Amino acid sequence: MKIKLLTVGKTDDKNLIALISIYQKRLNHYIKFDLEIIPDIKKVKNLSENQQKEKEGELILQRLSPTDVLILLDEKGQEFRSIQFSKYLQKKMNSGIKQLVFVIGGPYGFSDELYQKAQGKIALSKMTFSHQMIRLFMVEQLYRAFTILKNEPYHHE
Repeated sequence: MKIKLLTVGKTDDKNLIALISIYQKRLNHYIKFDLEIIPDIKKVKNLSENQQKEKEGELILQRLSPTDVLILLDEKGQEFRSIQFSKYLQKKMNSGIKQLVFVIGGPYGFSDELYQKAQGKIALSKMTFSHQMIRLFMVEQLYRAFTILKNEPYHHE
C-alpha cells in the first residue's frame, strides 16, 4: 500500500517545512509515502466560500485514481488515540488497498462532491489548527503509527 497526503496551499514557514521533511524521511522507511501540495487558487477574493471549496474539490479529485481510498481530515471526523490509529492503518493495509489518500482541505473545508466521494473522515483534534500545522501533525502521526505496529520505542503509553 502507498499513502498520499494531499494538501491545499503551500507552507511558507521554513521550520515547519524542515520538521515535515524529517518525518517524511522517517515514514518512507516503513511505507511509500508522498506529500502532494495543490497550489492555492488565484483570485479567491472574487469567490464565495462555496465556490472556493468547489474549485479546490475539483483540483483534489483530479489527483485521485479510481482505486484510491479517500479519507478527509475533517473536524467532524472520527477521533483516534495513536494506538487505535495504528490498528486502523493495519486494517487498511490488510484490505489490499493500493493507495490510501488523506486530504487536508482549504480554509473552508471540503466540497459536497468530496464528502460524497470520501470513504471516511478523521479528526486529529476538536481544536482548530492551521493547515500548515496539521501537515506536520498528520505526518508525525503516520510515523508514530508505524513505529507502534513495529513495536519500536517511539510511542509511550
